[in-house]
Amino acid sequence: MDDKNKSSLDHLIGADESQRLMTCMQRGATRRDILKILMAGGMQATLAGGLATTAMTAHAQTPRRGGRITVGSDTASVSDTLDPAKQSNKTDYCRGTMLYNGLTTLDASLTPQPALAESFATKDAKVWVFKLRKGVSFHDGKPLTPADVVFSILRHKDPATASKAKPLADQIESVKESGPGEVTITLTSANADLPVIVGTFHFHIVKAGTTDFNAGIGTGPYKLKEFKPGIRSVMVRNDNYWKPGKPYLDEIELVGIGDESARVNALLAGSLDLVANLNPRSIERIKGSAGYAILETQSGAYTDLILRKDVGPGANPDFVMAMKYLLDREVMKKNITLGHAVLGNDQPIDPTNRFYLAGLPQRQMDLDKAKFHLQKSGVTGRVPVVASTAAMYSVDIATVLQQSAQRIGLELELKRMPAEGYWSNHWLNSPVGFGNVNPRPSADVLLTQFFQSAAPWNESRYKSEKFDQLLTGARAEIDVGKRKQMYADMQTMIHEQAGIGIPMFLASLDGHSSKLKGLSPIPLGGMMGYSFAENVWLDA
Repeated sequence: MDDKNKSSLDHLIGADESQRLMTCMQRGATRRDILKILMAGGMQATLAGGLATTAMTAHAQTPRRGGRITVGSDTASVSDTLDPAKQSNKTDYCRGTMLYNGLTTLDASLTPQPALAESFATKDAKVWVFKLRKGVSFHDGKPLTPADVVFSILRHKDPATASKAKPLADQIESVKESGPGEVTITLTSANADLPVIVGTFHFHIVKAGTTDFNAGIGTGPYKLKEFKPGIRSVMVRNDNYWKPGKPYLDEIELVGIGDESARVNALLAGSLDLVANLNPRSIERIKGSAGYAILETQSGAYTDLILRKDVGPGANPDFVMAMKYLLDREVMKKNITLGHAVLGNDQPIDPTNRFYLAGLPQRQMDLDKAKFHLQKSGVTGRVPVVASTAAMYSVDIATVLQQSAQRIGLELELKRMPAEGYWSNHWLNSPVGFGNVNPRPSADVLLTQFFQSAAPWNESRYKSEKFDQLLTGARAEIDVGKRKQMYADMQTMIHEQAGIGIPMFLASLDGHSSKLKGLSPIPLGGMMGYSFAENVWLDA
């Protein structure tokens, strides 16, 4: 129930009468029925009308149990996994938040809140004590213990795990059970963001000793019924979930559909109830269809031009600079996203982040400078550029870039790759191509995963010992002003030296049936930061 509206009713007509109205509506009473009840009690018509509206609003926002939805995500691959350590796309993350929980969870302001840990504390930002929530059990009935937490976190440090979060876990020195229901994490150096890190998708808690993740055994709101990598997943409600009253739905089917128009058509045909990652050009069509709505989330998501610095033309810094000067950011924002974006400046931290460097001069498209650097680089001939609908807007961005390049005599050969297999076959492998980076919960997490020299996802193979030292130092810096300056220095280095072009920060646009309630923006990404599953319900 919407607390604000329910409180208004309680105050005006009393808690007992308020509850009686709610019960009537649960049995199918309409606004007219409620109006008659109130006026029969002697209430003035004007006041009764206002209260009837308030009552209906409160009832409409009351979560309802039951029902099944089908959700269309925009990524699917045979490499889809239920192992939190190896998950790497939005569909994986959605599955992960259905099946598992972390020690913490991130709210709408990306502030860490207690989850499997009911509390966390530190005196020096180096030694952290997490007290575990009592009464939590895994899907198979096993109680959550400190041993599960120790195993789940330490496995990221083992190279054999091939964890996507290993660069983040490398700062962890030890994880130990320090008492009944208590775990102590000691870092190699202070990091005030540890509660944020353990609230990210990869750090979901699994059963100690797990090596086969195909059963998806976690503590999350849903249990696994079916999992076909690259095709679909089916989850059913966990009736023993530790959050009272949640989740609301009986079953969720999650399918990956790479083609955006196919997702939109399926939504409007009633085959899907929620679809991810819409093209802005589809918004008016959806809004104009009765019974459908849009959820828009502005965040730090970006699609980036990747110029590998270890192979191909990107090994020449002048070619990299030429390509950055060819990015017509204003045109891309206006014509590609239809304004659902903010300008980027080849720095990965977006304007909503408290550590964003606003004073960095905006890089504009400059054909003269682009031509100067191209000629200085000595790169000639046709340059292949790999793009795919899998990387949001990358084909459109590449097309605009191709047109700009023609004006300085550079021939870019656009190679459109299918969405299926793009992330495993082409991303990180192509000398010139595109990536799509989902929002990250903190500046430290983003820079550690994508720009630290040894990071597996270091897209352009940017390597700088100075950068790595600044990154480590910023984590331990307690003085916010000094920390902000260190992040400013790192953004400047990426802007000037990395083989990454970031023309825009993108809004995430999801479409859904108006009957699906409970959705709200969380800037970790679309579909409530991929955590929609335990929060949504179907209106009657």
